Amino acid sequence: MPALLDIKGLSKNFGGLAAVSNVDLEVAEGEIRGVIGPNGSGKSTLFNLISGVYQPEPGGRIAFAGEDITNMPPHAIARRGVARTFQLLRIFTQMSVLENLLIGHHPHVRYGGAAAAVGTSGVLAEERRLRDEMTELLAFVGLADYAEMPAGELSIGQRRLLALGRAMAMRPKLLMLDEPAAGLSPVNVDKLLSTVLALKQRFGLTIIIIEHILKVVMESCETVTVLEHGEKIAEGPPAAIKTDHRVIEAYLGKEMGDAEVRAFLKAS
Repeated sequence: MPALLDIKGLSKNFGGLAAVSNVDLEVAEGEIRGVIGPNGSGKSTLFNLISGVYQPEPGGRIAFAGEDITNMPPHAIARRGVARTFQLLRIFTQMSVLENLLIGHHPHVRYGGAAAAVGTSGVLAEERRLRDEMTELLAFVGLADYAEMPAGELSIGQRRLLALGRAMAMRPKLLMLDEPAAGLSPVNVDKLLSTVLALKQRFGLTIIIIEHILKVVMESCETVTVLEHGEKIAEGPPAAIKTDHRVIEAYLGKEMGDAEVRAFLKAS
């Protein structure tokens, strides 16, 4: 089966710094892929390149569902089915939780501005359908009781779930999560993890997760890609990554025995 996401020779430089250097990455349809690495290893830059926020250096190629999306603007990539969350939450705090989801769904609205201004029966029916669909999605991520609450009043954990729901409102084929568990308590990490796995199963998603909380990656991902200084240094199933000495060296700066590695990763 061809890869849903196929990246070849991807690089991004900022002045004299190579943030991403000649990275190849293939993600199969239906896969959950983890991307890990120390701070400054290029993980978020990789996401920004895939989603069109940054443009890669000449020679790199990004293909999605068989189409070359290299250098496409973010909105065009999003319309093709690529959605993402951000490490720093970007929610509209003065709007309601439900309105935040409706904004995420905006690219799929079936009527234009003129029809909305007139307020035809078709527009009203479509708006009811959208609210029902977004309310169902809120229930799925556990926020149905907060639909009319201003998003700014949500807790950090609830805001993470809202960001996840808003990305899902775009009806993605590929969902990219940038540190979705940042700032969460262990209980909320487990809740987020179960929600992500449930979303994958229900909607047939392909998911890429950047996460410093290695528990999330090790318990959910089939394959883990490891970056250091912008380069891919390892790739494989979680069991192999846990004991890969290049990965241990990247995180800890020294070699450790397998028992120590497992203890470190578990504690992380």
